[in-house]
Amino acid sequence: MSRTPVPARLRNPVVALLAALVAASAVLLGAGSAEAAGYRYWSFWDGNGKNWEYATQGPSLLRPDDGAVQGFRFAVSEDSGDAAQPRRAPDFGAICADTPAKDGQKRVALVIDPGTAADAPDGEKPPAPRTACAQVAPDASSAEALAAVAKPLRYDSSAMLCAISGYPKSGCGEQVSGEDGSAKPTPSTTASGRTADEADDDSGDGGGGPSVGLLVGIGAVLLLGVAAVVQARRRR
Repeated sequence: MSRTPVPARLRNPVVALLAALVAASAVLLGAGSAEAAGYRYWSFWDGNGKNWEYATQGPSLLRPDDGAVQGFRFAVSEDSGDAAQPRRAPDFGAICADTPAKDGQKRVALVIDPGTAADAPDGEKPPAPRTACAQVAPDASSAEALAAVAKPLRYDSSAMLCAISGYPKSGCGEQVSGEDGSAKPTPSTTASGRTADEADDDSGDGGGGPSVGLLVGIGAVLLLGVAAVVQARRRR
């Protein structure tokens, strides 16, 4: 059974409406992907003897045991899930080989990796990665161990580590656009020195995909479009 063709006066609005829906969906989805960006900051790591693990506490809160290995890596990353690790192995024996044990003090091996030129702020060149063996009081924090071998350190008002040995000269956890690599205003941070976005990720919010609100909006637009198409066909 043949179907009556849709008149041009109805077909054109339908085609136009569908085209508008496709364009609107592309804009909404594009807006979600455009929000994907990274943060330029020093990430903090614990060494387990063979591999690196992202630290669950900030350096000012963590108090490592004697023989611990900890790493600091400067890079641009979206969150802890894709953060770049230090490029030196967490080998306590190799790092502290020339620092003999001393009564009343502990040794903490540190790997300090300022990252690559691609992660550096405009106009700055990252220093070479290095290791150091800090010998500090038994109750010293990771931040105190770092200060013993890598001054000057710079922190922001929320205790986020901004610079090690003066690098970088300015900025602190600033957001970097995913499109052009430009820096945006510094995001809010938690007391442990992690960005608020990372804390949200840990609380169960999604990663880099479109938000729930965005998906609901797209669904609403598509439903309205389908309803309009059905109504137009009923008027034939």
